[in-house]
Order: sequence, then structure tokens, then C-alpha cells
Amino acid sequence: MSDHDLAPRMRRVRPSPTAAISDKVRALAAAGHAVINLGEGELDFATPAHICAAGIAAIEAGDTKYTPVAGTAALKRAIIAKFDRDNGLAFRPDEVIAGAGAKQLVFNALLATVAPGDEVVVPAPYWVSYPDMVALADGEPRIVACGAADGWKLTPAALEAAITPRTRWLILNSPGNPTGAVYSPAEIAALCAVLLRHPRVLVMADDIYEHLVYTGVFATPAAIEPRLADRILTINGVSKSHSMTGWRLGFAGGPAWLVAAMQTLQSQSTSNPSSISQAAAVAALDGDQSFLAGWRETLRRRRDLVLDAVARIDGLRAEVPQGAFYVWVDCSGLLGARRPSGARLAGDLDVAEHLLEEAHVGLVHGSAFGAPGHLRIAYALEEDTLAEAMARIAAACARLRRTTVAA
Repeated sequence: MSDHDLAPRMRRVRPSPTAAISDKVRALAAAGHAVINLGEGELDFATPAHICAAGIAAIEAGDTKYTPVAGTAALKRAIIAKFDRDNGLAFRPDEVIAGAGAKQLVFNALLATVAPGDEVVVPAPYWVSYPDMVALADGEPRIVACGAADGWKLTPAALEAAITPRTRWLILNSPGNPTGAVYSPAEIAALCAVLLRHPRVLVMADDIYEHLVYTGVFATPAAIEPRLADRILTINGVSKSHSMTGWRLGFAGGPAWLVAAMQTLQSQSTSNPSSISQAAAVAALDGDQSFLAGWRETLRRRRDLVLDAVARIDGLRAEVPQGAFYVWVDCSGLLGARRPSGARLAGDLDVAEHLLEEAHVGLVHGSAFGAPGHLRIAYALEEDTLAEAMARIAAACARLRRTTVAA
């Protein structure tokens, strides 16, 4: 047997680049190297104690059996209350669903609605999994490049130009991974005005970084334009906001017809998310949220540490991100330089590999996000470790021979 025996759909999908970086980091660490991973989108904060306690209590109470596929009644109440409290959105129980992470819900929604040949508008830079999930659903990702001049955000004109009779979805991620860009209420309203003219297009609002905004205010499409509510799926979760990546619990709210289809898919694949994680998520959504302010302030300091370090490295530059926990670094100033071995840095992957091999710092190259010439630095690590990583990056860049760097 060989890869020729795999289904044709497997030729349309790549392994996750962020997972690949983490695998390389782990391999170097296993070989005895002190590697710092700035490539993984995961907070280093411990899950808050009251949330952990709820998970433990669920185990001790015997809540370890199957639950309804879309989530327990208690979790659905907590999700509905969260959407009402934070976003001004009103959902019924049949309009919300929980899954094994927000990622599963994105995939289920695409699989339930995308037919062969359908297009999904994906603004770039994008989260690495969006295009591959579209391809697995037999759709065509329509990548729309969004540049620094527009703050890495989709403009109404670019959206209008990207929509065709085959367009099925627009995926909108704010705050954005990898750039940290945050769409303002006015910017979302302008995009919604375009979407009102195209009744076939569904809108997927990936709000997973909602609570990690440092500049401006968070806004979500269904709250900005209620006339689109019957074709917006609002996706969120507790992974980023409550440092619960390993608990694998995401949720979504949207029209009942779509949620029902997602539930059917889920019933024939993973079934319900972990009963223990659901109990913990109720505590996360219903419980004290005051810790978030302290987390944001810590992350702001870390962000500024990274930005200050980048500004001192010749060949790198970055703008201040408004949200999430990534710094989006332009590394085009390093392209053409030569490593100590003589190898030339021809692209951002070469830069990332140089930093991994020479500095033992793991980053994700921008091409993985549909934006060559960049690197993503995840700064969700404690400050001494970040400072060490940035010092290593600076030293590795200084060892490059820059005489051939293009102007």
C-alpha cells in the first residue's frame, strides 16, 4: 500500500504548518537542544482554578457519559447567556451547538453547505486551516490578498470583486490570526452592506480571539447587521479566552437549519464533545471573568517586548497588532542574505528554518498564511523566555551576510 491508495481528497489538503513547526521543535528538544517555540497559538497561562474545579467535580459526580450531540442543556444555557451578555445576540437552544473545539465547527459548517465548485472567500493572511478545510469539503478557496495599507483587512471593494455566482461563504476572523488585525464596527458594517446585495453568501464569523483586543473595540457581524442574522454563523470557544486549548470545547450560534445540519454531521463523526469539558466550559462562561483584564495587560507587555526587539533587528519590521497574541513580522529585508553555510535565504520558509536551526527558535513562515515574506511570532510565553528568544533571533540575523540583500 502507498499514498496512491489514498482518497483523491487527500491530495487537496496539507498537514497543518503550525503543527509541523511544533513537531520540529519537539524533535530538536528531544535531541537535547534548548528550543523556544514561538510558533504555537496557545496561551501559557494555566486554566483558571474555578474552571478546573468544575471539570474535577464533573468527574467525581459521574458526569462521564454521553451527552446530547450538540451539548448539554446547561452548556447551551451558558452559551446563549454569553452571546446575549457579550454580543447582544439572542439565540434559541436549537440555534447553538458545542463541538470539540471551534475548528470542528468551522469544518462541520463547510462540509454541511459547500458543494463541488462552490467558492469560499478567504481573506489573506488567513488562519492556516481555512483553505484546506474548504478543499476537503470539495469547495474552492478564493483567496483575497489584504495588504498592510488596509491594516491586513478585507475592504468592501475587494469583497465585491471576489464574489461570484458560485460564492457560498465569506470567512471573517477578527481579531485575526496571524496579524492581530481587528475590524472596527464601521468596517464590519461596510462589508455587511456588500453582503446584503448577495443573498446566497453565508458569513462565518470566527470570533475565537474576541476577548484579546488591546486597541479599539470588538464587533461581530450578526450584532452589527441583524438583517444578515439568518445567514451568519458566529463561532467562538474557550480555548483562547480561558486558556483551555486542551479541553477542546468550541461553540457556535446561527440559523437553526444550519445548526441542525452541523449536528447531524457531528452525530455521525465525533458525537458530543467531552462531558467533562462541557462542565468546565459552563464554569468558564458563567463564572468570574475578571482575570481577563490581567491577562490582557500581561499580553500587552509581552507584545511590546517583541515589537521593541523587532525594531532593533535590521531586516525585520512590524506594525502594532490590535488583538490576539501574535506579531506579524515583515522579513522581506532578509531575503537574499546568506547564512554562515553560504545558503541563500530565498523566501520566508528559509528565514524560519534559519532561525530554527541557528537560534533554536520556532516560528511559522508567512507563506503558510497566504502572505509570503513574513513570519508570525506567537508571544504567549513569559517575558524572560520571550526576551531570550528575541535575543537569539537578533544574533542569528546578525550572522547573516547581507551584502546581497535586495534593496
